[in-house]
Amino acid sequence: MIPALQAALDDDLDAAAKVALIASAAAAVVQRVRFINTVLREREPPRGPTAEHMTTFAVAVATWGYGVTVQADPLWWCFLPGIVAGGVVLNTAPGRRIWTTLVLAVGTSVACPVAAQWRQSELEPRITAVLAGLSATFVVVLVFLDVAQVWFWDMVVELDRSRTMAEELAVARERLRFAADLHDIQGHHLQAIMLKGELTERLIGRDDDAAKAQAAELTELARTALTDTRRVVHGYRGTTLHNEITNAVEILSAAGIDTEVHGESHTVPPPLQSLFGALVREGTTNILRHSQATRCRLTLESDGTTVHVRLVNDGVTPQDSRPGSGIESLRERFTALGGDVYARVVGAGDDTTFELGGHAPTRR
Repeated sequence: MIPALQAALDDDLDAAAKVALIASAAAAVVQRVRFINTVLREREPPRGPTAEHMTTFAVAVATWGYGVTVQADPLWWCFLPGIVAGGVVLNTAPGRRIWTTLVLAVGTSVACPVAAQWRQSELEPRITAVLAGLSATFVVVLVFLDVAQVWFWDMVVELDRSRTMAEELAVARERLRFAADLHDIQGHHLQAIMLKGELTERLIGRDDDAAKAQAAELTELARTALTDTRRVVHGYRGTTLHNEITNAVEILSAAGIDTEVHGESHTVPPPLQSLFGALVREGTTNILRHSQATRCRLTLESDGTTVHVRLVNDGVTPQDSRPGSGIESLRERFTALGGDVYARVVGAGDDTTFELGGHAPTRR
């Protein structure tokens, strides 16, 4: 717009004409900044154009037509409607932007010949037609550039927001993983400690040597729980399926539950050892906490592509039919590796059993 203002100042125009042109150009620039700034700040889709938008554009078009009639070379004033048009279109509902752009372009192109005819401008008809076409072209081009710039800005903002959300999600996922591991460890060890404590209480005064042995095991369990908790906190905890099965058999046997193990833990690939170890740990804890089991069967199967581990126990109580948060946490971890976890009551009457199982592919 600087060349247009310079031309207005240099032309032999009266003061009123110069003031009108310069004021209109300055107002157009200010309104353009306001309109675009509104789009960048608003979170909701625009519903315009409003009366202010259309009035501003009408003034810009009128100024463009006035420049055609009072200046010998009004070329630079072709840009004025386009400068405002971008802000008007951006404040229009997305579904109406194309039609709004066409209406603004047509209105701008019509203003040139109408103004030339009304004021009997000295411009030749051919020049008038060229100026009309240029003004409409500038409207379309500038609208496109403004929309593209705002779209690019939105993409940058969305990318920053997505990165922030990804970071928050990673933190939340790590917290859930930590909570799941801590729940598995603490729940399992505390259940075992409670069981050992009750057994020790019953043995005191009846078999002091056995009570001392149980007390020693209590101390060792507490020490193991503390060590495992520290490892989880520092992210260094590692376990094998074999250790979890051995621990489960010892705990269940101490509780008077006859436990059978079918299959070999070494058939489970190392990347899945910790996952299925958590399944065995959760199943053992649930048996001790929620059932009156006398028998438990642990089965490990692998066909080379899929590993399947399940625990089946009797002594089912109504609570067994409602999976807890531990099983839901297991299901999320198995799903992340392409597997799944199920918990169900099988049979009826005296033959009712509860089955907790999970499967996962050996390769992804």
